[in-house]
Amino acid sequence: MTMKQIYTWVGIIIAIAVLAVVGFTSWYTVDESEQAVVLTFGSAEENVTESGLHFKLPWPIQEVEKLSKETFSLDFGYNDGKQNKASNIQMITGDENIVLADLVVQWKITDPAKYLYQSEDPLFILNSATSASLRSVIGSSTIDEALTSGKAVIENEVREQLVSLIDNYDIGIAIADVKLQEVDLPNEQVRQAFMKVTDARETMQTKTNEANKYNNQQVEEALGEKDAIIVRAEGDKIERIEQARGDIASFNALYRAYENNPTITRQRLVIETLEQVLPEANVYIMNDDGNTLKYLPIGTTTNEAKQPKTTEDRNEGNE
Repeated sequence: MTMKQIYTWVGIIIAIAVLAVVGFTSWYTVDESEQAVVLTFGSAEENVTESGLHFKLPWPIQEVEKLSKETFSLDFGYNDGKQNKASNIQMITGDENIVLADLVVQWKITDPAKYLYQSEDPLFILNSATSASLRSVIGSSTIDEALTSGKAVIENEVREQLVSLIDNYDIGIAIADVKLQEVDLPNEQVRQAFMKVTDARETMQTKTNEANKYNNQQVEEALGEKDAIIVRAEGDKIERIEQARGDIASFNALYRAYENNPTITRQRLVIETLEQVLPEANVYIMNDDGNTLKYLPIGTTTNEAKQPKTTEDRNEGNE
């Protein structure tokens, strides 16, 4: 075989090899659970998210990197995926107490090109952003909020801060959800002490409610008594006003009688006053006019007719 024939066969083999490389590297498939990015001389050109058969320039001009569309989970606060209290992340609350927090972040890749080439380690950035968000929210919360009713609020605030940080980093990741699994105290002694404090606070609240109830009851009774006193005072007021009006009417009538006959009215007042001062005594009024003396017995202890008598009648009675 001559050299010319050898070169011919070598050229044919090379051409077949080139055609084979071009044929096998000019097309690629993307599964429904995948997404791809096309690289042209190592530079990301476009993202491919539609599944199916796709064509590109042959290697080494263009290459394809495939990534999953699934939702990933980042377990923050766990050790090797196992819940281990000794190795969980510790953080300080706003009232200077130490707590352990377990957080699960669900995320997915939304831009393969940015995920691969925007940062050197996007998972490290995601982990750091999660830590910063959780520590920031826990650090502004009290231990009561972190351990009891404030968990939902803490979870929402962590989600908002983490989404904002990841959007600012622009590393091709989107946060799907954030789940605050557990917030607990670092050891059993601290947990027991906290439970005692919680029980004491509940007891204080109960006693406070009972005291407020008793206070309200006493206030209501005092207000009722006050209203009763006011009503009685109003009745006494009206009674005294009416009595004063009656006294005024009696005085005016007496004054008119005095104007008509001052002497008789004056004597009548003297007699009435003596009867009031000496209710049990017999009062006699005598008037010496010449030889005949008349007297008037006044009293309620005898049933005799109170008629004027002369001195002669009195002498006959003595005999």
